Amino acid sequence: MLEDANNRHGNIKLTSTIDNPISFLDVQIKNTGNDLITSVYHKEAAEPYIVPFQSDHPRHVFVNIIDCALLRALRYSSTLEEFNHERRAIKLMLLYNGFVLDSSISFFKII
Repeated sequence: MLEDANNRHGNIKLTSTIDNPISFLDVQIKNTGNDLITSVYHKEAAEPYIVPFQSDHPRHVFVNIIDCALLRALRYSSTLEEFNHERRAIKLMLLYNGFVLDSSISFFKII
């Protein structure tokens, strides 16, 4: 089946891998005992840049960036520990990009 899929398009090659953890698109899956733990996968080469908050983009763009990052963390994290890890990563990304965190933002209150 994999060979047939690889013959369909010359530029796209699929491989099969048995590994722990494994990533697919932006989800990382770990097998710990009999439990599958999922979390958000971040490519090692990816920089934590987003649209600068001082830019002239409409304000809803910045709200959407934060909302989408938190929604992705909520959907992909199978445990509270994984969600908290991703929440901290989002906070660091926002701080790195010059966003001033306010104590009224409830997701970032508890670190």
